Amino acid sequence: MPLSTLESRVCEAIARRHAALLDDLRLHVGIPTGPGGAAGLDETRDRLTARCKNLGASVEIIPGQPRPPWMKVGGPDERDAGAAPPTAVCRRLQPGRPAVLVAGHLDTVHDARSAFRELSIAPGGKTATGPGCVDMKGGLVIAMAALEALDEVGAGVHWAFLMNSDEETGSFHSAAALASEGARPGYAAALALEPAMADGGLAVSRGGSGQFMIDAVGKAAHVGRDFAAGVSAVDALSRMIVAAGGLSRPAEGVCVNVGPLWCPTPANMVPPRARAWGNVRVPTPEAGAALAADLSRLSRDASGPLPHVAVNVTINRPPKPLTPGTQALADLARRTAEDLGQRLPFGSTAGVCDGNNLQAAGLPCIDTVGVRGGGLHTPDEWIDLSSLVERCQLLALLMLRLSPG
Repeated sequence: MPLSTLESRVCEAIARRHAALLDDLRLHVGIPTGPGGAAGLDETRDRLTARCKNLGASVEIIPGQPRPPWMKVGGPDERDAGAAPPTAVCRRLQPGRPAVLVAGHLDTVHDARSAFRELSIAPGGKTATGPGCVDMKGGLVIAMAALEALDEVGAGVHWAFLMNSDEETGSFHSAAALASEGARPGYAAALALEPAMADGGLAVSRGGSGQFMIDAVGKAAHVGRDFAAGVSAVDALSRMIVAAGGLSRPAEGVCVNVGPLWCPTPANMVPPRARAWGNVRVPTPEAGAALAADLSRLSRDASGPLPHVAVNVTINRPPKPLTPGTQALADLARRTAEDLGQRLPFGSTAGVCDGNNLQAAGLPCIDTVGVRGGGLHTPDEWIDLSSLVERCQLLALLMLRLSPG
């Protein structure tokens, strides 16, 4: 259908921001927020929350929660590195009026000390590469521009913007904040800023993901003098790794991957302790519960003879099936895209994100409303620069259409 006068004004306001969008992307790509980038996370959070404050939003900083102790890679005495990063929630809400929750993560997978740290525009100016340019610095940039354009034209949209800093590592620190905000009354829908699918489309359903750790305990002994007195934790661990891998059923979407491994014992000692960590992918909540139970059954009673084996497991990203609410939201996004002359195909993925958590909290959510690009999590990560304006317009109009009156 034709755009309304207000919708046209919003699109025009965003089109005028084309150069500013590119400048903003260049700025944020140049702020390292990957591993080792705590200062960059703080700077990015401060910059975006300040802009939200300028739009009249309140800002709540929610302290990060600790991860389960067994998730730290290393020995039982190894300390976690750094403090749990906080989650910022900027809210411009009005009681009794429906609002839209926008969610984005500030962190990337790219090491803050890497030489890959700037936006580099390709000859011809159609694409650019840079750490996090598509996942998801581009999404953060278009979200902020959409909110400012809606405010510029006086659109009566009420919203909240949630920014966490640990999505790439499982959102353990921000899981409680995601669950609480997703369950907060008054939101019509959630829109997460993950990059578009490879064909520019929406992921309307996702699998789930979990983590596990196998901890094997044996008995140390000198290999040459007293080998038979030892009990190898590595032998026990290797058997459990094979058993865990045997639980995979890739054709059904059930995947069990092991790595990294830990055992600091020298080769001339029977190892008394060894550990392995792993990741699982599951297509449904039922498959997740069944796999977690199967992994837990690999444990061996600690009161029995050595070796002892303990397994910890959590399905921290629940599967995200296509619910009626999400279907309706996706259909609205597709109609809006078509009104803008854009295509918006639907798809599914085994990848996971904060959209899994928000929908599990009861909120209809589409989570690939960010920019187009590719090469995610690689030194070749790239963005289609034309998608800055196009996806910003789509996001803004979708928010407007989710806000009756």
